[in-house]
Amino acid sequence: MRKYCFHLLILLSLLCLAPSLSAQRFIGFATAGANFAQIEGDDVHGFRKFGVNGGLGIALPLTRDHKWTISAELLYTQKGSRKHCSPGYFDTIYYHPDMFLDVNRAIPFDSTMKCNITLDYVQIPLLAHYEDMRSGMKFGLGFAWGRLVRAKEIYNGFTRTTNLRSKTYRTSDWSVIADVECRLYKNLSLNVRWEYSMVPIRTMHYMTGKMEADGTFNLNRNEYIKMHNHVFTLRLTYYFNEKYELNTKLDRKGNRMGTKWIKSIPDYQ
Repeated sequence: MRKYCFHLLILLSLLCLAPSLSAQRFIGFATAGANFAQIEGDDVHGFRKFGVNGGLGIALPLTRDHKWTISAELLYTQKGSRKHCSPGYFDTIYYHPDMFLDVNRAIPFDSTMKCNITLDYVQIPLLAHYEDMRSGMKFGLGFAWGRLVRAKEIYNGFTRTTNLRSKTYRTSDWSVIADVECRLYKNLSLNVRWEYSMVPIRTMHYMTGKMEADGTFNLNRNEYIKMHNHVFTLRLTYYFNEKYELNTKLDRKGNRMGTKWIKSIPDYQ
């Protein structure tokens, strides 16, 4: 774990220093916001898991007009799944700890919680972006690698023995990302991001069975379900070393064409 922390500190230092070392080309930014997450395959629907999403990044323009850029980020992002039980939920559905093979029996059954899975990652997204200079809208597509740094879960009322050492979840999460960003004011933008795991983050193994006529419940079949992170993110992004100027472009009727503030593009030779 110390090795990964050391590497992440080096990358973070590079992200912080890159804008100052290459201010004419690289664009530095900071971002912070919220995740709304669920896990596909956990039998719980809805983006009810709230988590933080924030970090630093650098962007590199690929064209002289800055319409095309690529970016790299270093983020701390919280994912998972959450759902409270409705009254009488466990009275109508039979659950038994033997259905799950890694239940922590030292922790009492929680009759108020259907699911509470917490998965925290240090994540490195890599994206390509296209920006419409008049509207200030930016569209991105790419992928991300995430390193799991914390894992906890309650499932069907039972707290499971889940942490990094248990290796219940994959330590690496590979995700595909789609991104939309709009400029609010000069260097400040609003960012909406969609993210989905390309490979399963775990395969859940549990037992199922049937209720007999005498009231006993027999476990007689293994079940395996693949699970994927599914996340929507809403966040604010501030660009450090971009310059903006008033948009003076007018249409034939004298109305401003596009946003009030547009990028002041340097003339690279």
